[in-house]
Amino acid sequence: MTETTNPQVLLARRPAGEPVPEDFRLAEAPVPVPGPGEVLVRNRFLSLDPYMRGRMNEAKSYAPPVAIGAVMGGRCVGQVVSSAVEGFAPGQWVAGGEGWQHFSAVPAAALRLLDPDAAPPSAFLGVLGMPGTTAWVGTTEIAPVKPGETFVVSAASGAVGSVAGQIAREMGARVVGIAGGAAKCAFVTAELGFDACLDHRAPGFPEALAAACPDGVDVYFENVGGAVQRAVWPLLNPFARVAVCGLVSEYSAEPPPPGPNLREMMGKRLTLRGFIVGDHPRAAAEWRDTGARWLRDGRLKYREDVVHGLSRAPEAFLGLLAGRNFGKLVVALD
Repeated sequence: MTETTNPQVLLARRPAGEPVPEDFRLAEAPVPVPGPGEVLVRNRFLSLDPYMRGRMNEAKSYAPPVAIGAVMGGRCVGQVVSSAVEGFAPGQWVAGGEGWQHFSAVPAAALRLLDPDAAPPSAFLGVLGMPGTTAWVGTTEIAPVKPGETFVVSAASGAVGSVAGQIAREMGARVVGIAGGAAKCAFVTAELGFDACLDHRAPGFPEALAAACPDGVDVYFENVGGAVQRAVWPLLNPFARVAVCGLVSEYSAEPPPPGPNLREMMGKRLTLRGFIVGDHPRAAAEWRDTGARWLRDGRLKYREDVVHGLSRAPEAFLGLLAGRNFGKLVVALD
């Protein structure tokens, strides 16, 4: 190992509304020394995900907040540098590195060996990682999709939405995506095979969405909230199911915007369920097997938006919250 310091990105302060670059601070620390049962990992790719916005707040949530002055939390894949734990040798690729930093000392029990010949290592942060597993849980457990139904997913070109729509397509549903911009919509239909995709930034979006769903909506996979949610809600059929995975347009809103009309939920007998993928630990291995097979068969496609250099992580994260990424956002820790 030639690197002698550990570059990091710290949380400098709690955001007031939308985060800004000054909420983060670049720092350097000594390379950590692994303790008993730990493995030193050189993180090679860092995943940037919308849930990180919530961890910047001090409010109680399903995950503890990042402390002021602490390393921003995040999932990484990397290579073993040193290990006294049987089964982990220098150079092996592993998933389980932690934090916006180059090095992490990780308990061996929290690491999973990767096969770099099965898929590029960064794919285990996206299509074969937590986002892909989230899509699998949402479409098979939370709001199960049936053949012939109309399935609508927001953020359809993103890490979770792109996979959710492809899973629904494989289940025999008619899949309608919602994305921000003509280029993203073209990718969703031409590359991912969705039946239609609507640009939520275009004039007349609610009317265009209604026209694309002439038989209404049976399943809605929610990633965005806000105006997109308001356009979908009137189209929900009786007994429709809504999987609430994320509300990225609302994470920085103070106070939170009003929710949907619950009277319609009663009248249409809707099922509305929020979920956190961490509550479904057995689904990860199931999806890795299924997703890897679909990748080999060409039935599953994905796109990555790769940013190079840890120092660019804050800027990239702010772009993610604003919808400027195109595909799964990862930082290559060059």
